[in-house]
Amino acid sequence: MCSICGLYNTNGGAADGGAVLAMSRTMRHRGPDADGFFEFENVCFAHNRLAVIDIENGKQPMSAVFEGREYTIVYNGEIYNAPELRRALSALGAHFNTDCDTEVVLWSYIMYKEHCSKLLNGIFAFAVFDKAKNRVYLSRDRLGVKPLYYVQKGESLYFASETKAFIKGNIVAPKVDKRGIWQLLFLSPSTIPSSDVFRDICEIQPGENAIIDRNGMRKWRYWELEAKEFKGSGEEAAETVIDLLWDAVRRQLVSDVPLCTFLSGGLDSSVITAIGARILAERGESLSSYSFEYENNRQNFKNTLFQPASDDEYAKELAKELGTDHRVLVAPNRTVADCLYGAVEARDYPGQADIDSSLLYFCSLVKKNHTVALSGECSDEIFGGYPWFYRSEMLERDFFPWVHDPFARTRLFKEDAVNSKEGYEYMSKVYKKTVESAPCLEEDESEMIVARRATVLSTAFFMQHLLCRKDRMSMACSLEVRVPFADHRIIEYVYNVPWKIKFENGVEKALLRKGAAKRNLLPDKVLYRKKSPYPKTHSPEYEKAVKALLSSCLKKDNLFTSIIDKKQVSALIDDSSQSATWFGQLMSRPQLIAWLYQFSCWCDIYNVELV
Repeated sequence: MCSICGLYNTNGGAADGGAVLAMSRTMRHRGPDADGFFEFENVCFAHNRLAVIDIENGKQPMSAVFEGREYTIVYNGEIYNAPELRRALSALGAHFNTDCDTEVVLWSYIMYKEHCSKLLNGIFAFAVFDKAKNRVYLSRDRLGVKPLYYVQKGESLYFASETKAFIKGNIVAPKVDKRGIWQLLFLSPSTIPSSDVFRDICEIQPGENAIIDRNGMRKWRYWELEAKEFKGSGEEAAETVIDLLWDAVRRQLVSDVPLCTFLSGGLDSSVITAIGARILAERGESLSSYSFEYENNRQNFKNTLFQPASDDEYAKELAKELGTDHRVLVAPNRTVADCLYGAVEARDYPGQADIDSSLLYFCSLVKKNHTVALSGECSDEIFGGYPWFYRSEMLERDFFPWVHDPFARTRLFKEDAVNSKEGYEYMSKVYKKTVESAPCLEEDESEMIVARRATVLSTAFFMQHLLCRKDRMSMACSLEVRVPFADHRIIEYVYNVPWKIKFENGVEKALLRKGAAKRNLLPDKVLYRKKSPYPKTHSPEYEKAVKALLSSCLKKDNLFTSIIDKKQVSALIDDSSQSATWFGQLMSRPQLIAWLYQFSCWCDIYNVELV
């Protein structure tokens, strides 16, 4: 994985290479192994490389010449069907000098131009400069695993892997308008597709391409979910799903550097680890795995309907059964609190409190021994692991179903700063528009329509925040995390499997469980275990630490203290009886206090200006 950034002047004027290099320096954490720079008249590219495949020869920007025309690429990602594409491209006349998938992507563009992205199976964000046409082609993977942002400033168009490149690189001022503040207070850690919290920064959406030339930028979708008739049985669906997942894991185990899996002991990470362990065992190799825990969590854990049991014992027992080299990483609560600041720097806005900061810390430990990890994200959004997939009333409300109290954060701020009623109405329209956009068939039963809508909603918002979190926290530590469930072939297929098959006998993710059972991948107590989310700390020590951090922020004279309601925030800090679950089931009172602290850090780090 890497960072990319660049500049295209639509007026043909000389590109400001210094500005692009300044942007690139802000993202060196994404690629500490090498850096590169390309400049030609009105175009500049810069790259930071995290070497994973063909470590010696994969320097970027990378150029190639075909039929007298030159093309140059900067690329961030991994292409899992690179061997097949390499053979097909060679037959068309491509000349390869490396084993890197970067070169495969470059030649894919050379041969297929703007149709190339449809051929790629992987996670990616890249830019290709077509010198003869004097244009830049931008593309992002179908599910948005890898990030790509852009800024239009006069006649200059900039792009980068992270928003900090534009702010810290002095391309745009850190201005946040009401649309940005509404995203933070009503929706974050999710954001609205195509936009960013900062006013002047936009996003290339998942499955989207763009061409930049003298006429400006033109964007279009090259991939979207499609509703199709399903033909087959539940047994056939289970076989197909496990075959697709097996192939995805097999492809993603390719690496020239040490590789591991994240193993929580829940269904999703366990299936990925079990498949990976079997594939590597066939090669005579063993798999390393990691699980995450918090200091003193065993003593303070309280079971709930949403999280009936902690993960640690499941992960250790399963790792022993699968034969992985397993390590349990434990985060001290004080460290989790201390990492909240770094998590804001990594994500570029206040995110998910200790869920972010702990992952940042864990990734820093994993990086000491491994450079690549496989993780279980995206399964719930694809297979229907959330209650709004089967409880139609949750989608019939006028707001995002995982946001329990939309005003939990706005009431902690001054009304004239947040305009909460207007903000709620705006976000409600965004929600309704997304739900109504789900592709359906005329013959779909009501439960299938609910499931389709839940899939579109979940992939557009919930999945994006999980992928953003995983990308930023891992890449801040120069660790590449791959997500086998995000293989587009899986979601394309599962989207059209009837809900009665996906939810057979009222069991969440029944289709995935059935597929795993067919290969005897997991013991029953793991295979049929109720969903358990990423762990959070239950220690009162953490709450005490974040209360102290937020209290210190209230003494400052800055943007944060000028827009919050100090009386309400002080009451939140002092009154331990207050309940404040505000996002999913993980974000309760300690996390809200920590999020407010992150908001204060964000204002200071980026010198945020409300406009």
